Amino acid sequence: MTSTVSSEVSDKDFADILAATRQFIRTQVVPRELEIMATDKVPDDIRDQARHLGLFGYAIPQQWGGLGLDLTQDVELAMEFGYTSLALRSMFGTNNGIAGQVLVGFGTDEQKARWLAGIASGEVVASFALTEPGAGSNPAGLRAKAVRDGGQWVISGQKRFITNAPTANLFVVFARTRPADADGAGIAVFLVPADAPGVVVGSKDAKMGQEGAWTADVSFDEVRVGDDALVGGSVDIGYRAAMTSLARGRIHIAAVAVGAAQRALDESVAYAATATQGGTPIGSFQLVQAMLADQQTGVMAGRALVREAARLWVSGEDRRVAPSTAKLYCTEMVGKVADLAVQIHGGSGYMREVAVERIYREVRLLRLYEGTSEIQRLIIGGALVKAAQAM
Repeated sequence: MTSTVSSEVSDKDFADILAATRQFIRTQVVPRELEIMATDKVPDDIRDQARHLGLFGYAIPQQWGGLGLDLTQDVELAMEFGYTSLALRSMFGTNNGIAGQVLVGFGTDEQKARWLAGIASGEVVASFALTEPGAGSNPAGLRAKAVRDGGQWVISGQKRFITNAPTANLFVVFARTRPADADGAGIAVFLVPADAPGVVVGSKDAKMGQEGAWTADVSFDEVRVGDDALVGGSVDIGYRAAMTSLARGRIHIAAVAVGAAQRALDESVAYAATATQGGTPIGSFQLVQAMLADQQTGVMAGRALVREAARLWVSGEDRRVAPSTAKLYCTEMVGKVADLAVQIHGGSGYMREVAVERIYREVRLLRLYEGTSEIQRLIIGGALVKAAQAM
């Protein structure tokens, strides 16, 4: 059985949104990539422009103040986001993606009314607090606990690599309420304000790349919340909410990878057409042309795969294998394209202020977060075998 989710935005209106987003990124963000890298911060005026364009809530339904884009439209924007510093996307990515979608898909009406308008406007920065020191791509290993006490929930545990934690207003926190049993995984999800007593955000992580995209550890030391903080009012929603939100997010990340690969390709073509070796443009050399051809092939294949995966998600035909397939291929592909871009640039490609050097570092993370490539392979292979055995 399939369930079709129609977009709230017409093709014509979306074309305008996409054009405005592309112009914003190409004219306002791309010229300031070195500033973002040097200061490890997205400038406030860029953040304000992103809010004005509705980018903090583009995937939030219109009834809650968002633009109401569906996933087929989301990926088109994501390919634009990938074209520049990935810190831009990270700034509002969790609001629209893994954190915001938990509320959209599983929150009660009261919870949606309380939080979604602020998330959509950017007044509230939401963080997705799932990953732990001993539980990454597989949430089944979760150790954070939520214990019932006097009509409240007491949450204790450590979370790691939490995107936007230093600026978050709201943590979407996954915690175990009991060991996994026949009734479910025993994982619930809670809405925890960042200023709640017992919430401690660690120092900002120093990472290989993605300067300006802030992550940090977060500890929850006997943080007390009421029943109104339990997403969906159920202690068994957490695992399903995490898996659903992550699967959707994997298609988005795949699209970001395609955008970054397109930028790496564009930089490579421009360099090959103008840089000379012995007085001859290096783009005239067949081995350089072969590298450009491999980049172009990867970008085109990735774009087609992302669009098909998004279509299958929206129609409800495939919300498991296709997202993992798209993320696996596109994030591996962008790594190869970025590597070729550095090779085409030669020694220049290893210099810190050259775009392909930044891209090379930034895209390495895409194979790790929201499910590693290894986890995607397990999901894809396991699902194919299970489907064959069920026939």
